[in-house]
Amino acid sequence: MTSHLTIIGAGLAGSEAAWQAAEAGVPVVLYEMRPERPTPVHKTGSCAELVCSNSLGSNQDSSAPFLLKQELRNLDSLVIRSADKNSVPAGKALAVNRDLFSDEITRTLEQHPNITLKREEVTEIPMEGPVIIATGPLTSPKFSEQLSNLLGQDYLYFYDALSPIIDAESIDMDKTFFASRYGKGDADYLNCGMSRGQYERFVDELLKAEKVSLKEFEKPVYFEGCMPIEVLADRGPQTLAFGPLKPVGLNHPDTNERYHAVVQLRKENREGTAYNLVGFQTKLTYPEQRRIFKMIPGLENAEFFRLGAIHRNTFINAPQLLSGDLSLKSHPDIFFAGQIIGVEGYVESSAMGLVASLNAMGRLKGIALTPPPPETAIGALCQYVTGKEGNYQPMNINFGLFSGLEMRIRDKKKRNENIILRALAGQEKWLAGLEDIKQYRRPKPA
Repeated sequence: MTSHLTIIGAGLAGSEAAWQAAEAGVPVVLYEMRPERPTPVHKTGSCAELVCSNSLGSNQDSSAPFLLKQELRNLDSLVIRSADKNSVPAGKALAVNRDLFSDEITRTLEQHPNITLKREEVTEIPMEGPVIIATGPLTSPKFSEQLSNLLGQDYLYFYDALSPIIDAESIDMDKTFFASRYGKGDADYLNCGMSRGQYERFVDELLKAEKVSLKEFEKPVYFEGCMPIEVLADRGPQTLAFGPLKPVGLNHPDTNERYHAVVQLRKENREGTAYNLVGFQTKLTYPEQRRIFKMIPGLENAEFFRLGAIHRNTFINAPQLLSGDLSLKSHPDIFFAGQIIGVEGYVESSAMGLVASLNAMGRLKGIALTPPPPETAIGALCQYVTGKEGNYQPMNINFGLFSGLEMRIRDKKKRNENIILRALAGQEKWLAGLEDIKQYRRPKPA
């Protein structure tokens, strides 16, 4: 084991990881291939460059993204510190001046006495750790090949298909029914039946809806299993009724009513507080998703924890490959962080970089750290990426990841407030156990 920490990739996750370790007195060697080797989307060689948006998500005080930011503030996050300092007016969102934000982070890392920033592409994985791999969704081809060899599987899938996730409390259960096709299984699916007229109006709006354009570096090569629902609908007016919305074997269990089409929802967690719209991966814009998917019977007042998407992304099957501390099960001195482990969003990537850094520092110092509590936003994300069962897809922070009695409170505002209070109290206790690694400011009262 080396006496320093190696970090590959100076995006948001890598930059946060480097800062946390350096501030704790750990020497860091940080590799970033830009600007020597550019990517299809980055325009500069700055660390933590924002490429898709200048927004770091909601800053509304009763939201899950706000809670994640607050937890990071309590951990002295470089990313959130720079975002707060370089913020621009954006309503309830935390938006930043991109150039000032990235320039400040770059300057901070370059000037830190414990950080050596190397502008070169890494083509071989250092096997003497600890090492944090934070190369992001646009990992270079040469390094991707090294990762495939290391992991022993072809994990590189360039289109991840995300279906919307809905707050169970916002579903009108009187218009839905539980059933499995042909009565097989334990009626695990929640079903929304549609008449012919409802179905035809739904398909008509689906075809007219505004779609998100693909980036220049993306090619619309989809597998049949993750075809956008609007692309399927374009093949013919009844395609969905014979595909993901087929009603066969799904008569209403009480009335025996037969439907022209049936939308199925599957539990996203054991508690049943969140449901996934089965087969609804899509390239529709977010406003169009909210408008059109609320046409489905029972979802008229749906609240979305996550909206659907299909986009180019490189990520590993983290629940199979990583331990709870984000280290590789087969090589415990190699840690992963950021979008490559299956988190969506700038802030989420930063949070995983911070966690990986803490655990890598603990490995260097021979200290086994307690994982962040699952009732915190950071802990809920960690639990998802290392413990998700079944089909694994990238996820951003949302209250659907949380468990506990709070999720059963019908008043959404009160529920969210309780979750946030519980999370910050849990984080305060957890911070006390990090004093051997680094001193942190205590959380501010909510």
